[in-house]
Amino acid sequence: MSSVQPKPANRIILLGAPGAGKGTVAKALVDLFGLSHLSTGDMLRAAVAAGTPLGVQAKGFMDAGALVPDELMVGLIADRVQQPDCKGSTGLVRFLLDGFPRTLPQADALDQSQLGPDLVVYLEVDDSVIVDRLCGRRTCPGCGSPFHIHFAAPKVPGICDRCGTALVHRSDDQEDAIRKRLEAFHRQTGPLVGRYASCLVKIDGALAPADVLTQVVSTLRSRGAIADDATQAASAVS
Repeated sequence: MSSVQPKPANRIILLGAPGAGKGTVAKALVDLFGLSHLSTGDMLRAAVAAGTPLGVQAKGFMDAGALVPDELMVGLIADRVQQPDCKGSTGLVRFLLDGFPRTLPQADALDQSQLGPDLVVYLEVDDSVIVDRLCGRRTCPGCGSPFHIHFAAPKVPGICDRCGTALVHRSDDQEDAIRKRLEAFHRQTGPLVGRYASCLVKIDGALAPADVLTQVVSTLRSRGAIADDATQAASAVS
């Protein structure tokens, strides 16, 4: 008896706590395989800058200091996926979504728009690892270069290699702020792990970046999202 093959994954969500590595993985997948990466922050800024009807509505909420409603965010996503880069060879919508949904009501709104995921890739990382990652970040206020006291330390402690400016430890990279963000993630976004159990794959996000990427690519290949050999991706991230 032949086994039942899962349907190809065209709509993919990257899920993980702040600092889990979603941005690194998303960039590599875009660079290597040309997947259309949808970031809600980017979509909001683009819609506001272009003055689209949804962008005008969103700007009204943002100017008032209010959160953009879930239905409006889903509308932005629905508009974005109509662009040619989000259509596969068969005409089906294909995208890699990062930053949405963050809550169960947002997941409901996405499902109601027929944009629910075929595959959710969850980068699972222990809180203590994330705290170490984010607490060690240092930023150059002069040229914007990023550093890390353990993984990408400057040649001279506290000084930017590129422009010689004193590095700063941003307030949102302080341990208390990080732990508050993690608490919010577990409270608001954690329930999505159970919600998407039938299509969710957990990846150990504490591994080296190249190993994380290799596992993600292998998962996407097994679900028909990409066809390239996973070994190609391992060299993309050092």
